[in-house]
Amino acid sequence: MSIPPPPESAPVRVAVIGCGARASLARHVDPVGRATALVDPDTEARARTAEFLPGEPVQYATVADLLEAPGAVTAALVLTPDDTHAEVTIPLLEAGIAVFCEKPLAITTADADRILAVATRTGTPLYVGHNMRHMSVVRLMREIIDRGEIGEVKAVWCRHFVGHGGDYYFKDWHAERARSTGLLLQKGAHDIDVIHHLAGGYSTRVTGMGGLTLYDQVTDRRDNSDRRMADWFSLENWPPLSQRELHPVIDVEDLSMVQMQLDNGVHASYQQCHYTPDYWRNYTVIGTEGRLENFGDGEGGVVRVWNRRSGYRPDGDAEYPITGDEGGHGDADARTVAEFLAMVTDGAPTLTSPLAARHAVATAVAATESLRAGSAPREVPAPDLDRRTTS
Repeated sequence: MSIPPPPESAPVRVAVIGCGARASLARHVDPVGRATALVDPDTEARARTAEFLPGEPVQYATVADLLEAPGAVTAALVLTPDDTHAEVTIPLLEAGIAVFCEKPLAITTADADRILAVATRTGTPLYVGHNMRHMSVVRLMREIIDRGEIGEVKAVWCRHFVGHGGDYYFKDWHAERARSTGLLLQKGAHDIDVIHHLAGGYSTRVTGMGGLTLYDQVTDRRDNSDRRMADWFSLENWPPLSQRELHPVIDVEDLSMVQMQLDNGVHASYQQCHYTPDYWRNYTVIGTEGRLENFGDGEGGVVRVWNRRSGYRPDGDAEYPITGDEGGHGDADARTVAEFLAMVTDGAPTLTSPLAARHAVATAVAATESLRAGSAPREVPAPDLDRRTTS
């Protein structure tokens, strides 16, 4: 007589908190999890999200309403605006609900540290959605480094051409310092985290520079809170000074850069511009025995390696194709959500870490402070936490 297989474990019950642009992450919850709850004060936003999810998720207006239903969920995707991450995440952690918090972890270093302190004290799983660590180009660069092809890393440079910046960041709350701190944090936290990841260290001292150099000249403004990004995004919105219906308040920089000194002796730099014609990231990593550089950051691009002394050689000594990202950002999103759910169900190790996410926030905040203080250098404060409990 054969023994019947054990019953499959029930899917993780997941709440989707924030039904805006990043609610698409909920598409990747199945099959390990099931989105059983939607939380957003906007009934139309909840309805839009419910349309692409299986079943009929229970809908709540606030996190407090969700928490009044004990056992409703065991995990949550926090996809709310950045300035709300602390106020949303902390009650969930206190309630023992595992949290996936979209990056950046917070818009201030103090709030990032508060979140980490609660996660450490309660032992509730916390995951931060730095999905770029799962992008194929980043994984490939890290593999090349780990194989020793360029020796010991000494410098990392990143140029970020944010070609969609006008539509993505200057027509809604992202354009306000009060809501985002600045785009060196909101947008740059991605790349600062990748720089730390590739360099194997964290920033301790930074110098920032930049300014609001273009979008303040666009006088056509509109409160777009009644619309979604899909309503205004278009590649035809070009050139940048012809943009229309920008956010009424714009006080963040559209051109910025930061120099970083890391705790392991690596030096790094990051630059972003929000009005380039093209949209991609270019990394250069220099080691004691060579360097690597990516050309394109998705499927069809390549990473090239130079490890022989010479003059100009655009093709390098080795070339590796970037594969596995046909869906672009979505592929990294799927890997990130899967890693979160594996952590929740099996305690699996993760490529990202809350501590690393905190360091990205602290570095970006210090860089923004430096930028706005005439490029005066700033020390990046160390977290007052035990790394062993948060990394």
